[in-house]
Parts: sequence; structure tokens; C-alpha cells
Amino acid sequence: MFHEFVSWLVKVVGDLGYPGIFIMMALESTFVPIPSEAVMIPAGYLVQQGSMSFGMSMIFGVTGSIAGSYLNYFLALWLGRPFILKYGKYFGVSEEKFLKVDGYFRSHGEITIFIGRLIPVVRHLISFPAGLGRMNHLKFTAYTGLGAGLWVAVLLGLGYLIGENQGLIGRYLTQVTIAFLIGSAVLIAVYVYLKRKYLKQPNRP
Repeated sequence: MFHEFVSWLVKVVGDLGYPGIFIMMALESTFVPIPSEAVMIPAGYLVQQGSMSFGMSMIFGVTGSIAGSYLNYFLALWLGRPFILKYGKYFGVSEEKFLKVDGYFRSHGEITIFIGRLIPVVRHLISFPAGLGRMNHLKFTAYTGLGAGLWVAVLLGLGYLIGENQGLIGRYLTQVTIAFLIGSAVLIAVYVYLKRKYLKQPNRP
């Protein structure tokens, strides 16, 4: 059953081509539950077969992720921010708490967006607080692209190496996900350490 599903995904990605990668990765970066693994691993297999280019798959995968992330960003900016400021107090979200979120993303938005793009489930939602916090567009685009690019490259490589072997896909994808979670935890620890160390340094004239 799973083998048939993988074969179907490979066919779908092959039929839709690069625009299909863009559209599905854009949807994956919104609240639509399309896993990036179901898009980029088949694309990696097609790269191995010579039907697609690794570079073009990367470009359309990453730009699709950025486009979808901006949809969430602007939804939160245009709809979420006014709603929370007006009605948040009825749900336990005071203006003071909201301003803390805003301040947090001004100070730590870059690392939060980058790490968030590497964590399952979180990658679908991380753009909402960025929009609520009015994160700088250049920074949002850059760190979303960096995080998405790393994840897309890994999935393409995984698809290239193991192709349609459903047993290996499940096993190695789990290992890759665990590795990313551990790596994310290490990055956060290093970031917090460096941030605290920097703050403890006396101001220089």
C-alpha cells in the first residue's frame, strides 16, 4: 500500500513538474497539511532518474516555501494583529503579552524562524508569530529561505539516494528528523549562551 502511494507521488510530481513543486511546497508552508517529505523526496528520486534538475528543484522548493510562509505572515499581520489587540483580552492575551511577543521577534526572530523551519509541525505555523510581531521582511525572507533550503536539500538528497524504497524512506526520514531536532536544540543552546555572554560584556565607549 505504501509502495503504491510513493509511486503515485512520484508520478504526480513528475507530471506537474517544477510548478507542481512550487505550488505544493507553498501549500506545505501554510496551514494546509501537505508534508514536504511527500513532495521533495519523490522529486529527489526524479533527479536521480534524470527527469529533473537538482538545482531547479531546490529553487522551486525554496521559493514555494517562502511564498507559502508569506501567506501565513500576512494573514497574521492583517487579520490576527487587529483581532488580538481588540479581542485578545477575552482569551487571556493582554496587550502587554502581545507586545512581549512583538519584542521577542524583534530580538530573536531570526533564530526562531530558521530553527522553526527545521522542526515538523512548527514549520507550518512559525510564520504566524512572525507576522504578528511585524518581523522585518528582509530578515523573514532570508531566514525562511535558509531554513527551508537546508530542509529541501536534505529531502532531495534522501530521495536521490534511496528512491522508491519505502522501507528505507521511513527509516532514514525518522533518523534525519531526529538529527534535525538534536541539531536545533544545540543551535538554540549556543545562541542562548552567546546572547547571554554578549549581554554580560560591559559597554564600550
